[in-house]
Amino acid sequence: MVFSATDRGISMKKIFVKDIKEKDHISGPFLAAKKETGIGKTGKPYLVIRLMDSTGDIEARIWDDAEGAAKRFDKDDVVAIKGYAVAYQGGIQLNVSDIYALPETDYSIRDFLPSSKRDPDEMMAELDGVISGVEDKHLKALLTSIFKDAEIRGLYKTAPAAKTMHHPYLGGLVEHVLSMCGLAASVAGHYKNGVNKDLLMAGAILHDIGKIYELSYRRSFDYTDEGRLIGHITIGVELMDAHIGKINDFPRQLAVLMKHMILSHHGQLEFGSPKRPKTLEAIILSYLDDMDAKVAAVKALIGNNGKVNDSNWTPYQKLFERYIYKGGWEPVPEDLNRGGEKGNPDEKPGKDPKGGNTPEGPLPLFK
Repeated sequence: MVFSATDRGISMKKIFVKDIKEKDHISGPFLAAKKETGIGKTGKPYLVIRLMDSTGDIEARIWDDAEGAAKRFDKDDVVAIKGYAVAYQGGIQLNVSDIYALPETDYSIRDFLPSSKRDPDEMMAELDGVISGVEDKHLKALLTSIFKDAEIRGLYKTAPAAKTMHHPYLGGLVEHVLSMCGLAASVAGHYKNGVNKDLLMAGAILHDIGKIYELSYRRSFDYTDEGRLIGHITIGVELMDAHIGKINDFPRQLAVLMKHMILSHHGQLEFGSPKRPKTLEAIILSYLDDMDAKVAAVKALIGNNGKVNDSNWTPYQKLFERYIYKGGWEPVPEDLNRGGEKGNPDEKPGKDPKGGNTPEGPLPLFK
């Protein structure tokens, strides 16, 4: 059943998830990204909800009349709620006293989905620039063929990189890929002739492309049937293979190496890789993917837990099996001035000049 915004006296003034603090009284709209029933120790049912907006998500519970409340909304509805924020296991949770679904005319769904701070078209333009810099004609043809497909291109710039772990927001996939491309360029430049830059860069761009069909992100973030049954690694290999078939004289060995990079990029069999990485570029790719994902996840943890309390530590993180330190080193002004003349007006403390060697060009793949 759908109620109007004023039927139950709930304010429609938006309070964002990122701003919710302990003891806040909450009244406003959120996306119900999860809806599950639990049974308490007394045998009384309760509802578990994950409420979401463009700034993040928060767990919520309905303890009273859970069965009645469950009839007033469905998963992926935008709902108006009344609730109270409480501390729970080192984080914040909402105890919800009232909830109901809003009519679609009262909201825009994109207002409730988190998205990258970067403009998606600008990120795709940057990706086009990376592709244009690929020198191997076969790999450039493959990447060009894939990203000329309007459906693939549209989904690629919209998709999150994951449901929850890292870059879990609209545009997260291309943001993650661009970060990896930057890392790949640096690594190839550092090791120079030991790494085929074009192969590594193509692997970075295509390693997660199957996620455009593995994940559902038109309302809340979830897995598609195809994603659950097949997974993004298999989907990605099939997609790439279909485009390889459109390119005349694409070298079979190069196709095998590219497929191996996608199949092995999770690094270990227990992490979902059908194969462990067995080429230098595949090994580097798996480490870069893992590093970028973990750095993004830690940065998000530090940012999201800043609002919980003033502690220098996040709550215990099951993903990392440890607490994460939120503090850091803040150099004092005299430290920043060391190395330059005192009082030099042209000296900018804390700003080191950018430099570095220009990476050498990639080795030819096959003669």
